[in-house]
Amino acid sequence: MSLFDITILLIALLFIGLSMMPRVRTNRWWGATVTPLASIIGSGFLVIAPLLANVAGSWALLAMVLIVVLAYIIGHAVRFNILYGETMEESADPPKGLALAKRLSGMALTVAYVISVAFYIRLLASFALSMTPFESAGYEDMLATAILASIGLIGWWHGLKGLEFVETISVSIKLSIIIALLAALFWYNLGNGTWSAELTPADTDPLTRLRMLAGMLLVVQGFETSRYLGSAYPAQMRATTMRWAQLSSGVIYLVFVALVVPILIYLPPGKPDETAIITLTSHVAPVLPYLLVFAALMSQLSAGIADTVGAGGLVVEETRNRIHERLAYPLLIAFSIALIWLFDIFQVIAIASRTFAFYYMMQTITAFIVAGKADIGTARTRHRIWFASLSVLLALIVIFALPAE
Repeated sequence: MSLFDITILLIALLFIGLSMMPRVRTNRWWGATVTPLASIIGSGFLVIAPLLANVAGSWALLAMVLIVVLAYIIGHAVRFNILYGETMEESADPPKGLALAKRLSGMALTVAYVISVAFYIRLLASFALSMTPFESAGYEDMLATAILASIGLIGWWHGLKGLEFVETISVSIKLSIIIALLAALFWYNLGNGTWSAELTPADTDPLTRLRMLAGMLLVVQGFETSRYLGSAYPAQMRATTMRWAQLSSGVIYLVFVALVVPILIYLPPGKPDETAIITLTSHVAPVLPYLLVFAALMSQLSAGIADTVGAGGLVVEETRNRIHERLAYPLLIAFSIALIWLFDIFQVIAIASRTFAFYYMMQTITAFIVAGKADIGTARTRHRIWFASLSVLLALIVIFALPAE
């Protein structure tokens, strides 16, 4: 093992140690940030750069900027609903149409969460068994079922705090490896004096590329989980920590894409798969592929738990506390397990991608309704025009986008 490999490992271990300190791990603000952050930096992180290279070529970084900015703008609508809409939903005289918009949002998101949790954990099982003698669909389904059942049991026995504990550990490990990866890429580019590369996109028409980029919005999905943590955190804290999660993850995505471009020239022709970036990092340092396999496992686990947490909070809210979160978690997990055994989850995920886009559209419509009654002074008209325009854009994404995952 070279000195460079050892340095990368030490960087990862240093940040793992810092993030595991009780002062950090038990911090309430960090706890409210972990769930949206875990979901945003989920399964899409490792595949986003090869996807962008395939769709946008040398304009990959600019495309990533557009995706991050659009996600942040949608996040503003969700934060607006947290701060102003939640109290209206519980009032005796809510605005006309708010209850219907809320119900449609909840139904869409519940379906999307159940599918995405199954997808994340099934992908985790696929990664975990990919280099063992047990690599087969049957064993992968069994391992995914065992992991999902464990998540359901933890949620049943220990509730939100139990799931957040596991989620915090997996997110800390994942982020520490990502920081080490970014440091390694920076040093590699500095040593080679190369910060860009000529990348040739796939031979598709501009409209198809635009539709594929619209589908990549779902790669940075997950910030909406803050909306459904109301049983544990107040509205202002959830809105603030969602903003932190979006900004920090946005910076990570942009820096990663900017630094990884020089090694994307080694991408094999054809559509990239989930392991493409793991193989490519061997050009930077031999230790990186091993670290990234571990990071991939943590990504799927943390994203699966994050969406389970969000789904549990959603069920509690939609049933007006008739179903407690400790019962909601295993109930939702049972549906995810059924999906794994009844369907090809890698095909069903396309439904979840479109359903997430529909949910975001309904959130902007909800924000439009809320803005008409919210006490925001002269900004009311500006907000309504903004949210109406955003809902039209998201309607186009729902109809025409090509799912990235």
